[in-house]
Formats: sequence, structure tokens, C-alpha cells
Amino acid sequence: MRQDVDHFGDRELDLIYIAKKLKEALALESLFTDSGLDYLVEPDRYTGGTIFRTERVGAFFYVTPEDGPTARAAMQGAGYRPYDETNP
Repeated sequence: MRQDVDHFGDRELDLIYIAKKLKEALALESLFTDSGLDYLVEPDRYTGGTIFRTERVGAFFYVTPEDGPTARAAMQGAGYRPYDETNP
């Protein structure tokens, strides 16, 4: 279920996905909610493009480290590639 940042308090959260389109963000929210996961989603800026680098706004999805494996499995089952900080 989508939660407010206050719900997580001082707990560390892991970035799990950056949705670049609204349709993608809404589908991921539905997937996480149906999976019973608590998550945080916030708009933030990212850099996109290969030749012409531009700054864009996306929906950044975060989960607790404990929920990370469950969230990644649900995402992969639905065809999403979870964010990997070693290979963004």
C-alpha cells in the first residue's frame, strides 16, 4: 500500500524503480498494492537521453530492505526490471 514518508520514520529505504511515464507508475502502484507491499513513491529528477542529455521528472519507488526481495520478485514476474544501483 502506498505510504507517506512519515510512515517509515527513520527507517532506511531502498530505491527499487524509477518510472518514467505516468502509465508505468500507476501500473507499478497497482502491482505493489496487490502484492501487499508498503512503498513510498516520490517525484524526483533524473537525467535521460544518450546524445541530448536532458533532466526529466520521474516517479521514484522505495521499499524497506526487508520488502526488497518480495518487491523485486513481483516486479520481475510482471516484466519490470528493478533498479540496480550497480547497473542503473
